[in-house]
Amino acid sequence: MQEITFDDVKNCENIRELVDHANHCLEMIGYTDHGPRHVGYVSRIAGEILRKLEMPDRRVELARIAGWVHDIGNMINRKHHGLNGAVMLFPILCDMGVPVSEASEICSAVGSHEEETGNPVSDISAALIIADKVDAHRARVRLKKYDMNDIHDRVNYSIQTTNLTVVDNTITIKYTMNTLASPMDFLSIYLTRMQMCEKSAEFLGCKFALYINDVKLNRWDGPDEV
Repeated sequence: MQEITFDDVKNCENIRELVDHANHCLEMIGYTDHGPRHVGYVSRIAGEILRKLEMPDRRVELARIAGWVHDIGNMINRKHHGLNGAVMLFPILCDMGVPVSEASEICSAVGSHEEETGNPVSDISAALIIADKVDAHRARVRLKKYDMNDIHDRVNYSIQTTNLTVVDNTITIKYTMNTLASPMDFLSIYLTRMQMCEKSAEFLGCKFALYINDVKLNRWDGPDEV
């Protein structure tokens, strides 16, 4: 049987409808972009993390698939969207011809990516968590509804560049922010997400480093200073 690929899932009409409707529901309640731009970024970064860590090609492909579908549960409700999405996805993936073992891997990752209830449970899950949580950028702001008083809009719109690298078992995310928001503003909404990234990096046998404007904000891993 031919393996189901990322492109097969991305081009599936039913899944495309779910991605779009979930994004529409979040737009109605004032959330940043969770549509093709966000899930495309998460898919690409999740796959890239595992590729850089020299995981098997099929694990990379499954991470890309999980990234694309991870937010469809938002069409049911923002709360527990990971759990809802995982339950919705399983029969869809199986009907597409994804083996139960691989559908289980994808759905476990989707169901474990929320910071309120999730934890990394596999390499795919850990890569998905990191890719999802580091996606902060002005491109996520819905400009027609931009609200200067909304800290999520303001923080995201202040982020001008984002760069994630995987070098020597260190996963590093670097943001460049302007003065529209401060690193403290960033941490007020992203702290638990960054902590989840640390846990996920550790699961992968890596360290996680967070930089804003070239200043490292999380734990120091170098030699002790005198």
